[in-house]
Amino acid sequence: MGNLIIVGTAGYAYDDWVGPFYPVGLDKKEWLAFYAERFRFTEINSSFYRMPNLFMLANMAEKTPPGFQFAIKAYRGITHDRTDGAHYARELVQAVQPLVDDGKLACIMLQFPNSYRNTLENRRYLVDISGYLAMHPTTVEFRHRSWAEPAVFPFLKELGLGYVCVDEPSYASLMPPIVKTTAWPAYVRFHGRNYEKWWNHKEAYERYDYLYSPNELMEWLPRLEELEKDAGDVYVAMNNHYQGKAVLNAAMLQELLGLEQGESP
Repeated sequence: MGNLIIVGTAGYAYDDWVGPFYPVGLDKKEWLAFYAERFRFTEINSSFYRMPNLFMLANMAEKTPPGFQFAIKAYRGITHDRTDGAHYARELVQAVQPLVDDGKLACIMLQFPNSYRNTLENRRYLVDISGYLAMHPTTVEFRHRSWAEPAVFPFLKELGLGYVCVDEPSYASLMPPIVKTTAWPAYVRFHGRNYEKWWNHKEAYERYDYLYSPNELMEWLPRLEELEKDAGDVYVAMNNHYQGKAVLNAAMLQELLGLEQGESP
């Protein structure tokens, strides 16, 4: 298998990673540099809760080596609230410029909620938003199975939006593990398979309390190879972040792929 499959985690700044991943006593300001010695890619999830700014992303770019890549999770005003998506999309395009200048922007990722169904109104919204983000690689993750219809994939391809493949619990309302390439880059997110806690939890992090076995990850090797063949580059983000399980599985997947720790694609 080639080396254009880039493995990382969905976020890196978790307090419960101290011990399982980050050394006790390591200053939080050093976490990203420590992470970047072991992986060549991460998602920035804080940008979902608060619009990122130029200084924050420029600082992140400075702390990482050449070739390191960031996927920026789009602000919730674009994907969840959707009352002024065009304004926030334009603001996000400006915010990511430091990463663009350094060649470190993997993509912007739009993660829509389970309530976002495959309707005419929502398809029109995707058309509009894709226009504002067209200057950057943009990927889309759906959380509702109505988007699993075959017509969705040529629609995304026409808009230049990459489809985010997912591994998550097998609920009737969730997206199945469909493997499709609709634009560059290909993208995969592993959310874990914690069926019992996905909907029934007190804290959101509980649904991501899951450690993949080697056999479960091996199921994805031919799928990743297929995506690599179609798209060239494949970003794989482990989102089972509870107590550092994501970094364990990311390292495990790198080993299964024959990649050295932190190997640059």
